[in-house]
Amino acid sequence: MSQDGAQGRYAGGSVAGGRYQLRDLLGEGGMASVYLAYDTALDRQVAIKTLHTELGREQSFRERFRREAQAVAKLQHTNIVSVFDTGEDELDGSLMPYIVMEYVEGQPLGSVLQADIQQHGAMPADKALKVTADVLAALETSHEMGLVHRDIKPGNVMMTKRGVVKVMDFGIARAMQSGVTSMTQTGMVVGTPQYLSPEQALGRGVDARSDLYSVGIMLFQLLTGRIPFDADSPLAIAYAHVQEEPVAPSTINRSITPAMDALVARALKKNPNERFPSAAAMRDECLRLLSAGHTGAPVIVAGSGPGNSGSAVGSAVFPPVDHSTPAPGPHHVQTPYQPTPAPYGPPTPAPTPTYGYPQHTPPPGPATASAPYRPTPTPTPYTARPQTGPAPTGGVKGNMPAIVSAIVVTLLAIGGVIVAMNVDDEDPGTEAGTGGTSESVDPDHKGPNLGATIDTKKCTAPREGDDPEKFEVPDFRYKNIESVKACIQAAGWKIKKETPVNENVYGEGTILTQFPTDGTEISEDEAEFTLEISTGDPAS
Repeated sequence: MSQDGAQGRYAGGSVAGGRYQLRDLLGEGGMASVYLAYDTALDRQVAIKTLHTELGREQSFRERFRREAQAVAKLQHTNIVSVFDTGEDELDGSLMPYIVMEYVEGQPLGSVLQADIQQHGAMPADKALKVTADVLAALETSHEMGLVHRDIKPGNVMMTKRGVVKVMDFGIARAMQSGVTSMTQTGMVVGTPQYLSPEQALGRGVDARSDLYSVGIMLFQLLTGRIPFDADSPLAIAYAHVQEEPVAPSTINRSITPAMDALVARALKKNPNERFPSAAAMRDECLRLLSAGHTGAPVIVAGSGPGNSGSAVGSAVFPPVDHSTPAPGPHHVQTPYQPTPAPYGPPTPAPTPTYGYPQHTPPPGPATASAPYRPTPTPTPYTARPQTGPAPTGGVKGNMPAIVSAIVVTLLAIGGVIVAMNVDDEDPGTEAGTGGTSESVDPDHKGPNLGATIDTKKCTAPREGDDPEKFEVPDFRYKNIESVKACIQAAGWKIKKETPVNENVYGEGTILTQFPTDGTEISEDEAEFTLEISTGDPAS
């Protein structure tokens, strides 16, 4: 790669042996730069994200980044920015990872929101619900394949000139997990604290429901023009996510209906068990509210909105930072790809947190008679981690020392990363949100994704084939083996053979291939299946 201009700027250079010619710099941050590039082999424009060389120094990170990019490349959906290629190129004696993506002509959602704020005070509710439903459609696809985004925010959502929503940067946050050593040395920040789920802030394992919390934060922002939790330090914001309750969006925007308030409130439950069980369930509710038609123009209440949430924690641990979102200028319009924020200074390491996740009351029933939530399957239990000290005394003041301690330790223990992933990510227990620690577990092992289930009706009432005596085989791929077994047994079918395969992208127990393949027409007496199943361990 040839260098042109300041450090981090290589417009005029190329990667992949000259295949991708770097043209305009679209955006630059503390961890990555994004270029508009020309693919000489396929004669098309692409966007290339180049991660800075300090990340490329660690082999484990480069390998994880490569595996995650391969997994993301399999995501094919209208609302997902496609990944075409990934690789490494040498720079000043160091290897620099890069990823080649679909080039989206448009603006980040944050810029679209700012324009709506200037015109209406917030985004019109029908537009906000449509955008959110499209983001959830993208997440539904990724979650089915066992991929949790971990960094949903307006900066990672694009809108094309025709209004098509595109979610980007799948897998990058997870790939950062293997770069803890490098990030400890540089004190880099990954992600944005305003959109973290409580379990991320506490350093616990995450599953698909963590993404839904981030979507809830984003929807609150679209509907009100403000974020529910803000403060003068990342620590205070993280505390607010764990302990403080958000205000109802209708207290800021009077056009918001009780059903919309209920939607946001459920997405922002502290306990993952009380949120929507899946992206599909939350998307269904968004579409139901859209079809109801009660979406008037924003009516913003003057002087209302969330205050300085988490202010009781103070800013002694982290320096104050400015989280305001400036109105985008012309440069922002032309640079839709937002790189990761610049790093904070290196902090002091600390031990792993042991504070248990705070327990909450059972999920409420329908908020209003006119807006019932449809029945949904029971999600994977979320078990609190055992405490090593005295139990909290209850209430904000009683819980504050333990909660603050847990958050401080979490933020410090992984080198100051304001987690868009978390330190227990590789634990097969915490991967599904069932508690546990990662101290005695292979860090390269990925546990089961128990949320990747198949409806038993896919087996008991399969689609009929062209031959009336036959049916079409359901698609078992990327579903958890226990769910698939239950489906097959419910239909009276058989599993002929199970073959373990070493891979740690999709997780232990995930079906990778099946025979007969999905869509094949077979009769009942031919319903015997051969399955390849992930062990969750890296390929040898």
